[in-house]
Amino acid sequence: MKKKYLAFEVSEDTSGIFVNKIVEKELSEDIPEGNVLINVKYSSLNYKDALSANGNKGVTRKYPHVPGIDAAGTVEVSNSALWKSGDQVLVTGFDLGMNTNGGFGQFITVPESWIVRLPPELSVREAMIYGTAGFTAGLSVQALLRNGITPEKGVVAVSGSTGGVGSVAVAILAKLGFKVAAISSKEDAISFLKSLGADKIVARNDFEDRSGKALLKPQFAAAIDTVGGNILATLIKSLNYEGVVTTCGMVGGGELNTSVFPFILKGIQLIGIDSVEIPLEKRLSVWEHLASDWKPGQLNNLAHNISLAELPEHIDRIYRGKMKGRAVLEL
Repeated sequence: MKKKYLAFEVSEDTSGIFVNKIVEKELSEDIPEGNVLINVKYSSLNYKDALSANGNKGVTRKYPHVPGIDAAGTVEVSNSALWKSGDQVLVTGFDLGMNTNGGFGQFITVPESWIVRLPPELSVREAMIYGTAGFTAGLSVQALLRNGITPEKGVVAVSGSTGGVGSVAVAILAKLGFKVAAISSKEDAISFLKSLGADKIVARNDFEDRSGKALLKPQFAAAIDTVGGNILATLIKSLNYEGVVTTCGMVGGGELNTSVFPFILKGIQLIGIDSVEIPLEKRLSVWEHLASDWKPGQLNNLAHNISLAELPEHIDRIYRGKMKGRAVLEL
């Protein structure tokens, strides 16, 4: 008799409406060569999961589908020389949860090359407090450090600071001794952001520039942008000489309307952050930092646990931009 497991599955009905339900699925006994079956203990909720759950064909082409771009757990069966039963591992990025069934199910089968060994200083739950969002925040912080940004250079701004990437970025930067200006549109977020280590809370409406000026008064040594659109353009114009800004999101728009002046007059650097296809060796160094010297003391303050049954309300919340911090799915 085949083993069964639970999963949160999204399907498209005959009228083109996308619906979700918790289903019982059969565990395949055929693990392809070079693949690994993982017993998922925790996953986490990301904006891309909400897009998949709402039928966005740019994220997921075929349904029924199990979303979840993050997963952490234990190797159940390995058909790979790199992994053995009992290994604690995590998976983020690549095609997980997009067109490959993801972490919103109790088991996943993935290629050996997608898997990262869980650092010993990190629990499976802590790995999913980070998840793709935290990993992206780590890549963003790493980019600032590699380009000479230190606490002595000045304040670092973080846009979308209550979201997954933004909240983790605020906490990591504070751990490293930076003064952080957290930009947010949420009026009730002050205490949450202060608890993560933000020095200053900046209201998005007060910050966003609509004057059309090429340059603004310098305010920040660097910035981590998770929003895109006009917020990113405003950040670029508001950086000190030789400032650095990273960009990883587009909830504020995919267009960037600015001029070359900040780049050619102030030596500004704009660095794109990709967390999906980044090579394994580059992943490992970031995860090692996230498990050790970058790990915020208040990491658990960033997240709350949810169950499969609670996923729909949280998917709706993150889809509407109402989420604060991270929702960790306990499987």
